Amino acid sequence: MIDCFMMLDAPPGSRYRTLRGLKNRFGAVNELGVFAMTDQGMKEVSNPSAIFLQRPKEMAPGSVVTVTWEGTRPLLVEIQALVDDVQGGYPRRVAVGLDAQRLAMHLAVLHRHCGVSLSDQDVFANVVGGVRIGETGADLALLAAAMSSYKNRALPRDLVVFGELGLTGEVRPVPNGQDRLREAQKHGFTRAILPRANRPREAIAGIEAHPVASLAQALGAINELPDDRRSA
Repeated sequence: MIDCFMMLDAPPGSRYRTLRGLKNRFGAVNELGVFAMTDQGMKEVSNPSAIFLQRPKEMAPGSVVTVTWEGTRPLLVEIQALVDDVQGGYPRRVAVGLDAQRLAMHLAVLHRHCGVSLSDQDVFANVVGGVRIGETGADLALLAAAMSSYKNRALPRDLVVFGELGLTGEVRPVPNGQDRLREAQKHGFTRAILPRANRPREAIAGIEAHPVASLAQALGAINELPDDRRSA
């Protein structure tokens, strides 16, 4: 008989610990707590999004921020992708913190509905900070990061991307779209690419929303953004 099962995890070399409730008979599950290990023990991190968004001033291709939903709150995390020529016989699809099968599936959708083939490319994807994303709201951001690396174009650092991707190339809505936008706006993001069904009913001050209905529309909106690399 198990009333509650919780897992305390730590990425190698990190001073942060994540605590997740996987089973809780009398409470919520999938809640995520973030703690910092100090000389006085573990201390709660009240704003975990700020930890996972420590990005360099000069943006590099293959990086984008998404808003994932953990338990009952939004969490901003950075997704990185590296697309490179195949080094060997078969292209590799490696995902850390994401579902590798969904990565392969999305690359097939990218080819079928947008005409972009990465069959001669290795594709690596990673969620910065050791976070594991289990929901589908990061689908669109994953492909945005991959295309950024493939085209060697850095996305703007004030851009946030979220949305679920279907096999027919449509961008499907995700739960709590308004709360995700507000969390992004609170951390200084001014542009968002999101599902059309999640477009805000009322304008959110300080953030420009770009609703899209398909992957092709999303890639078109991304192509119109400037390359955010800064000259030295």
